[in-house]
Amino acid sequence: MAKLLVIAGSTRTGSLSKQLARAACGLAQAAGHAATFVDLREFEMPLYDGDLEAAHGLPEGAVRLRALILASEGVLVVTPEYNASLPAVLKNALDWTSRPHAAEPGVAAWKGKVGALLSSSPGALGGQRALVHLRQVLMNLGVLVVTEQFALGQADKAFAADGSLVDAKAAASVRAIVERLAHVAARLA
Repeated sequence: MAKLLVIAGSTRTGSLSKQLARAACGLAQAAGHAATFVDLREFEMPLYDGDLEAAHGLPEGAVRLRALILASEGVLVVTPEYNASLPAVLKNALDWTSRPHAAEPGVAAWKGKVGALLSSSPGALGGQRALVHLRQVLMNLGVLVVTEQFALGQADKAFAADGSLVDAKAAASVRAIVERLAHVAARLA
């Protein structure tokens, strides 16, 4: 079984992407994978600034998140869509965790990782436009992003009280992407 990291790309408490990330993490765990949910709110990082980095190095939140990424075999990133792209908090986390740290080059945490993408939105498209930009950024960092992806439309109506996905087809799609991520990650580990 694979060691997976599930990153929610929003910090808002009631975020639909955070709900989808928790549901995906639960599906991964139910399938026997060691899956860890990451709430970016728990990894405080100022807006990336080269002067701050030169004066203080990486913020503690970036160092901790970077360690989790390094320890994982696969990373599932779940993003909302802000103005047809990924949110600033997610991009900022990617920027900080891709900087050099200790004796490692910047992309060391990401390079060679296997990634998968999910998005959510209350709209009909489910945030799929953000997936294009997120895929591009992750691939630039050296992540092998699996071709399968899932955009959860009408996400404001998609979750049961226990946090699970109401629609069996949506749950099956997320489960299939988790399994694909785990399979490729395990094969390349």
